[in-house]
Amino acid sequence: MKDLREMSDDELNAKLSELRSELAHAQVERSKGTIKKESGRMKYMRRDIARILTIINERKRTKR
Repeated sequence: MKDLREMSDDELNAKLSELRSELAHAQVERSKGTIKKESGRMKYMRRDIARILTIINERKRTKR
């Protein structure tokens, strides 16, 4: 969590898009039934996405 808070907005947005594409790929693999080791990691990807969105929204609120 501290690592994310130290990142700039651009870095957070890049990380967010990376995680979203990873999650989408894992969901496709799951639906096809070919998912391997990443099935347990999906939960943590969703949580990381939520953490990043929370930090972005907190920063937007403080800028007002």
